Parts: sequence; structure tokens; C-alpha cells
Amino acid sequence: MHPYKSVPNRSRWMKAVADKHPLSISEWYEKKFEITSGSIAAAGSCFAQHIGRHLKSSGFAYIDVEPTPPWMPEEVAPKFGYGMYSARFGNIYSPRQLLQLMERSLGERQEDEVWRLRDGFVDPLRPTIEPPLETMRQVSISRDLHLSNVARMFRSARTFIFTLGLTETWINKATGTAYPLCPGTSGGEFDASKHEFVNFDHNQIVEDLEAFISRFRAIRPDGQIIFTVSPVALMATATHANVVVSTSYSKAVLRAAAGYLTAKYDFVDYFPSYEIIASTPMRSMFFEPDMREVNPYGVSHVMRQFFAQHRPPKTEGVTGVNEDVVSAADLICDEMLLEMAAVR
Repeated sequence: MHPYKSVPNRSRWMKAVADKHPLSISEWYEKKFEITSGSIAAAGSCFAQHIGRHLKSSGFAYIDVEPTPPWMPEEVAPKFGYGMYSARFGNIYSPRQLLQLMERSLGERQEDEVWRLRDGFVDPLRPTIEPPLETMRQVSISRDLHLSNVARMFRSARTFIFTLGLTETWINKATGTAYPLCPGTSGGEFDASKHEFVNFDHNQIVEDLEAFISRFRAIRPDGQIIFTVSPVALMATATHANVVVSTSYSKAVLRAAAGYLTAKYDFVDYFPSYEIIASTPMRSMFFEPDMREVNPYGVSHVMRQFFAQHRPPKTEGVTGVNEDVVSAADLICDEMLLEMAAVR
């Protein structure tokens, strides 16, 4: 007799995977806690936009502290950062970005930098959230209002879902500020004496996430966190390595960090969206022709696995998201600007 005699079928490759059609593979995930007893907030890389959209449409108590103004047309709202996440912070690719966002919202960190873009000004920490504003003062006012709303979001969220996207980022050498985009790609000017490329390792990722967890639990002692890793590959890498190799590094580091924290804390869980889309048994069937973006069928399949464990509340009149008409083209992904900048 030995321990492997008693492992369930889902833990055996020959039972769970071999000779099975990818769509018949089941039991990807077993939840650690319930999420129906309080409000839910979501943030992360562009793939996380799908998660928030599905949570909202499925009747969960999804937080949106900066909702679309009633007078704004639905098709225009994403261009101004509305409806993407639980607040208008845009895509948050790295744990360092997330940590610094929380620090700013709690008044622990000050950020005064403003970038010029064409004939206006943008917030360097969410440069694509809206068209350039006319003055630097307007950027500061918009930022202050946004951060007060973000603080309210963190305090209101019983469950926070964060999609980990990248280990690569650019920082300000003087302030340590982590940007969502390389300066110069969507505002500002790149200056090698002021800006530095960083590719975070496992220990750095864990340290940043631990710091975030500590702050989140300080303001929300009953708070729960679900980490997931985006299956979307890097658009470009600043390491000059092959982009596939760099993508593997990023995803491996993020996945390992999420696994470590999930094992350490009973209030932290991991949902395997990366594995459901990108693992070898899935045979790349859920990727678009560019082999990077996830197609609508993949998104639907991921969310079915999530809702198999986290059953949507029984709500009258709730309609689900039609993923046949919600494609990668509907997502707002700042990383696409790296490709655009490269061909200018």
C-alpha cells in the first residue's frame, strides 16, 4: 500500500487526460471558499476583462465604483475605461503595479508624474484610459477622484480576483514607480537615464503579492483573494530573447508564486484559467489564429469551469454574456501598443 493508491482519478494522467477529448477533461478546479456572501472586485491584465464581464452578467455582487455615466453610449464607454474592471484603472499587468495602486489609494504613496501625449496630457499609470486631457491639473483631479474610488473598492470587496499577466515592466529609477507601458509608447518620452527595464523573479513577485495581501487584509479582515494567470502571451519582450521563451518564463514565475501563496493562506485560492487554455492537452484549440489571443469559445469554456464550482446566484432576469460576439478585438489591451510602436 502507498499514497498513490488513494489519489482520485483527476490526479492521474491516464484517467484524467489520456485518450480524452479536451472538452471532456473535467474537475480542473475545486474551490477553497464561497464567493456569494459578499461583493466581488476584479482587476488584472486584459484577459481579466472577461472574468469581470461574466461575474456581472451572472448575478454576482460585482463592484463597479466608477460606472459608465448614463448619458454615455455603450460602444464609447470602453474608450474611456468604463466597464472594463471594478474601477477605471485599466490593465494591471504586474503585482508591483497592483501593490502601488493600493498604496496610492490608501495615501501611502504619492504620484505626481504626468505624461504629454500629442496635444494633451495623460496619467502615466493609466495612459490609455481616456483621450488626453487639456491640462496637467485635469489629470491630477481625475487621478485623485479615481484613487478615492479605488480605496472604496478595496474596502467594499469581500473577494478580490486578480489576473496575473506579466513579469516584465518598466520603472522610474528615481521613484520606483512601475508603469503599465514603456514610456514613449503611449505618452511621455523614453529616457534610458530615467527609465529601467525589470523582469521580476519569483521572490520579487511573492514579496509584492505578500505586501498587497497584508494591506488588503488590514482594511478587510475577512477578505478573500483568487489569483489566476492570463493565458495570453507577451506581445513583445524587452529581454531580446525569443518571445515564446520569455512568455514561458513569465507564466511559470507567476504560476509558481500564485501556487505558493495559495498553499500558504486559507483565504487565497488559485483558479487555473492558464492551464485550461494553454496546457498541452488542450491542443491550442482555444487560441485565435495569432496563437496569442483567446477565442470566445475558450473564454466560455474557462468560465464554465469557474461557475461549476462557484454557482451563480439564482437571479431573475439575468442574462449571460454572448461570447460569440465578445472577441479579443473587444478587449482593451495596452500591450498591443508595443506592436504598433515597433512598426512606426
